[in-house]
Amino acid sequence: MAKLTLENFLPYRLNRIGAAVSRDFRTVYGPEHDLTVPEWRVLATLGEFDEMGAKAIGAHSSMHKTKVSRAVRALEERRWLKRRESVEDRREEILSLSPLGRRVYAEIVPRALAFEAALLAALGPEAEALLQGLDKLEASMDLR
Repeated sequence: MAKLTLENFLPYRLNRIGAAVSRDFRTVYGPEHDLTVPEWRVLATLGEFDEMGAKAIGAHSSMHKTKVSRAVRALEERRWLKRRESVEDRREEILSLSPLGRRVYAEIVPRALAFEAALLAALGPEAEALLQGLDKLEASMDLR
């Protein structure tokens, strides 16, 4: 029978690295703004695309609709988000950041980009090859 060394198994390593990066990245947006991971993803998605329905946010950020719904509710309670009825489908609401939400997003983005730059700097010259490899993996998993 073949043996598997978990520490060298690529899916395990990707998951472990992803969890560690996510945990460390939370120090960028979490403490000062008291955001959860799903709340950050909703905030970041709306900051990037301006407006979007909850279903599209879930698809874009790989989150289950329940997590998106809870995050949207929390951001709305903080007045960081606003809703309007969709013109195309009256059953759907289009979400966007409020002026306060845009301000919070604008505060976090420079720190997020600095965090990413530090990760890439730690990789040195291999950073580009890793990014290309990740692109290929995402494409093979239909994530792109």
